[in-house]
Amino acid sequence: MLVTVVDHTRIVSRSVHRALASTGARAVVAGSLRELPLLFEASGQPDLLVINVSEHVHDWELAAQVRRCDYRGRIIALVDDLFDASARALTQLGAVECIVRPSAVAALEDMLQRVILGSVPPGSTAISPNPPKSASFHGIVGRSPKLLEIFSRIEKVASGDANVCICGESGTGKELIARAIHYVSPRRDRPLITLDCTTIPEGLMESHVLGHVKGAFTGAVEHREGVFALAHTGTLFIDELCELNPVLQGKLLRVIQNREFVPIGGTKPKRTDVRIITATNKDLKHEVEKGTFREDLYYRVAVFMINVPPLRERREDIPSLVDYFTQKLAALYGKAIAGVDSRALKRLEDMPWPGNVRQLENFVEQAVVLAEGDTLTELELFASHVSTRALDVPPVTTFEPGLPLSEVERRHILNTLRKVGGNRTEAARQLGISIRSLHYKLKEYSADPHSSRESPR
Repeated sequence: MLVTVVDHTRIVSRSVHRALASTGARAVVAGSLRELPLLFEASGQPDLLVINVSEHVHDWELAAQVRRCDYRGRIIALVDDLFDASARALTQLGAVECIVRPSAVAALEDMLQRVILGSVPPGSTAISPNPPKSASFHGIVGRSPKLLEIFSRIEKVASGDANVCICGESGTGKELIARAIHYVSPRRDRPLITLDCTTIPEGLMESHVLGHVKGAFTGAVEHREGVFALAHTGTLFIDELCELNPVLQGKLLRVIQNREFVPIGGTKPKRTDVRIITATNKDLKHEVEKGTFREDLYYRVAVFMINVPPLRERREDIPSLVDYFTQKLAALYGKAIAGVDSRALKRLEDMPWPGNVRQLENFVEQAVVLAEGDTLTELELFASHVSTRALDVPPVTTFEPGLPLSEVERRHILNTLRKVGGNRTEAARQLGISIRSLHYKLKEYSADPHSSRESPR
């Protein structure tokens, strides 16, 4: 397999080389778009084209250079803004996934894994009638009955255009499922655009959804496309749907019903042909009952539901996930790690994992960083984490009178750690203390006999 990278900084190309280190795939690098035709001539058409979009590149030049090479495969583009001119130009080329730089590394790794595993063969048009009974399906790792059922549902819904709603706790892999649906569907060769409702200020959300014309409001100095225009003929993935306010829920409903929209400040409706996939970590029916989510919109977006079980309900997937993350991260950090000690793996299977798969990956990554041998041991896996019992302490918001302040502090710190899934950096940030102070406190608690028992409710 061949990956071609266009990267003027060489930073992205180094990440690609690390990600491919253990796969047998290879990467070739162009320092600029102008080198691309010569590189294609020398190395051939790649399976995947990765472009680190430079702020100095004009949008017309970006599209023109790719067209000049007659490249029709998959493209992943790293951009500063999903709605800038470069992203807009690239979405006209076909099978493009535009990723905003802060989340680019994780998305890039996911795309590379998906192509390497052969889950989306270049130029493929056939849909497999049955999902593979393997440890990986379009980047989703596991073989539990609940996960195999999800694979089957993905195959069934992907062939049509029904709107899909994916429900599940944070960290369960809802975005991976959305991507799998897109890359199995007939729209696989068209853009996949992601709108994360938690990352955009409320005042800018309508512009992100519908776009605006120049002069529509103060600061609208140029025309800007919204996600419905960018995703035209492709798939629009709306993450954390319940974060949309009621006004925007109404506007989204009208676009879905009428298949057209009017940009802010515009007068002429624009047609849109998109397949809509949404995701939420809330119970949509409960949100409808509370009055925070429109019932009519619920019936539009939830034509087909996929409920993703938390990791604690599919523990049989933990060995496959641990092996997958260990191999991936060992290659990333340049370490030769064969696997995980059986006792350590049993402890991992018994943990509650409130942060789900995302927490498990974080856990394994810290162990890989600490690893000195070819096998991850209990010491490495659990040395940098508070004990599993401590993390399993139920949340406590009130304390009985007379409780020593040191015990109040201990419980508050452990409850905060539990809330963030054991992420010490985030816990320290929320507690307003340094990471060094947090490490000192946890070391103190590990020597404290109170630290191994559950806090009173």
